[in-house]
Amino acid sequence: MSLSITTINSILQINPHSWNQICGTHYPFLRHEFLAALERSGCTTARTGWQPQHLCVYQNKQLVAIMPMYQKTNSNGEYVFDWDWANAYARYQLDYYPKLLTAIPFSPCYGPRIACTIALDQVLPEIIQYIKALCDKYGFSSWHGLFATEEQHREIASQGLLNRTGIQYHWQNNNYKNFDEYLDTFTSRKRKSIKRERRTVKEQNVIIECIEGSDINNELLTHFYYCYQLTYLKRGRQGYLNEQFFKQLLNEIPEQIVLFTAKYEDNIVACAWCFKNTNPKESVLYGRYWGCLENFDSLHFETCYYRGLEYCIEHSIDRFDPGAQGEHKIKRGFKPISTYSSHYIADPQFSDAIADFLLREGEAIQEHKTLLTNQLPFKQPSS
Repeated sequence: MSLSITTINSILQINPHSWNQICGTHYPFLRHEFLAALERSGCTTARTGWQPQHLCVYQNKQLVAIMPMYQKTNSNGEYVFDWDWANAYARYQLDYYPKLLTAIPFSPCYGPRIACTIALDQVLPEIIQYIKALCDKYGFSSWHGLFATEEQHREIASQGLLNRTGIQYHWQNNNYKNFDEYLDTFTSRKRKSIKRERRTVKEQNVIIECIEGSDINNELLTHFYYCYQLTYLKRGRQGYLNEQFFKQLLNEIPEQIVLFTAKYEDNIVACAWCFKNTNPKESVLYGRYWGCLENFDSLHFETCYYRGLEYCIEHSIDRFDPGAQGEHKIKRGFKPISTYSSHYIADPQFSDAIADFLLREGEAIQEHKTLLTNQLPFKQPSS
């Protein structure tokens, strides 16, 4: 089988229809519209440390596989943390940046990272060899593939790369009829705690609304974006994404956007922006961007978690991924799940050292995952 591989420095070099024919449109983060909005808005550029370098595979001049990829000059917005690796390079007067990265910018949502119209095992060895050649030719220290599905991760790992595991907290829908039926699976004490949190929001006269897709007008978008940026500014930072990015998404893929707003005295005081994966094999709600103007007791949990859970139950959505990190999700019924990343380190000595670190880290993470699983709020099945 004769394959040729090249890289492009902008997704705009590929026709949207051609890209989406291969990548599909169910998973929002791999859509041409999503990645193009990041580029057009200036969120993924050389200036921000996210220079597109998307990898394209051709067979007989026909595009058969795509892997999004970026030249990175920092580790911002990745959520698989390698700053210690960069510091180790610096101690030896070596450059860790630039590096190559396959990930969805600023979105640690696991999913497909390589899209193919032919069998992945036929194209993957060629891709990995091409990446290694890029590192050798242009001096990239490494390549990192983040948050691939477990199936894709196994295939990538079979190419002799380093493997890393992490933990996120996801919710599975067991065909619940309503939120109360879901809470009935909790122990009495945990169930009362959730009900108390939800009651607290109501007692503060905060009203939560759900607005979808094309019903999100420019005024609502402006309110959301102000909340989003203010939340970052309170921590002395700026959000990675600009208002133009969100506007483009509303124009391009409104059917995959859900916005929860919280109002107090008719003023929006908090927002939670979500995406939908519309794959009938496994539909998913992704909680992505949150912001608030004022601190209301339990409002974050209500807006970002409980309303999302209710939405999933009402619309028969299979899974809810509320975002990275946060062990506080455990007592609300979000189960710890393993996430995966793959790494190629060009320098053999650093590769050996990082492999040793990952082995020890992986053992600790597995132990921690077991501990977290034992903290879930559900009733124990009767013997």
